[in-house]
Amino acid sequence: MYRRFLAVLGLVLALAVGVSAQQEGKVDRHTAFSAGVSLGYHYGFTGQVHCMVSSFADNFPLSARFTIGYSTAGPGNALEARQIFINDATNGFPEKSGRVWEFRFDALYPVKMLNLHRAYVFAGPRYAKFTGNFKFVGGNEDFDIRSDQWGLGGGVQSYFRMTPRVDLVLTVGADYFFESTLTGHDTSYSPDGEDINPRNDYTFDDADKAVDQPELEFQVMFGFSYSL
Repeated sequence: MYRRFLAVLGLVLALAVGVSAQQEGKVDRHTAFSAGVSLGYHYGFTGQVHCMVSSFADNFPLSARFTIGYSTAGPGNALEARQIFINDATNGFPEKSGRVWEFRFDALYPVKMLNLHRAYVFAGPRYAKFTGNFKFVGGNEDFDIRSDQWGLGGGVQSYFRMTPRVDLVLTVGADYFFESTLTGHDTSYSPDGEDINPRNDYTFDDADKAVDQPELEFQVMFGFSYSL
């Protein structure tokens, strides 16, 4: 399904470029580039960097943005993760942490809403790399559980001019990530049931409940954008 989505997206962009190339007459446009940083909440505390290009085709209303983000995240239940992926031991004091690297591509479309003069709706695919670390101090266990996920997301973003080149940027949105294989130690649980070295009678549903890989995630971000 993910490959089909990316193929359709690529076909749409290719058609748009082809139609633009066939247009006759002089093209009067100025391609605009910008880059920026944002901080806020998405999974947990989040930092993002982005680059965006606008007006790259005559009379084409969409802008394109690529974003890389890093977030802290709650990894899940340490005791259950240990039982499902490692063993049934209960000794040691649990410590846990989580992180998500995220790669986002968005198409932005200008809209008029409320009293916002430069507002956009955006949507596009996402790719997230989740890692949850579980350590049992005094229990001789320290292991990671990982997943790689595709998702889709969207939201609303508004720009507020601060200087001729610098904007304050506010963003609200939500992303949904599809279930993906969870891997830890020498064990993995997959949504399609193709598990590797499963423990006892545990299934993907048990692993997914124990480990908080991304699912439906909301974001509230603020930052700055600089026009190049």
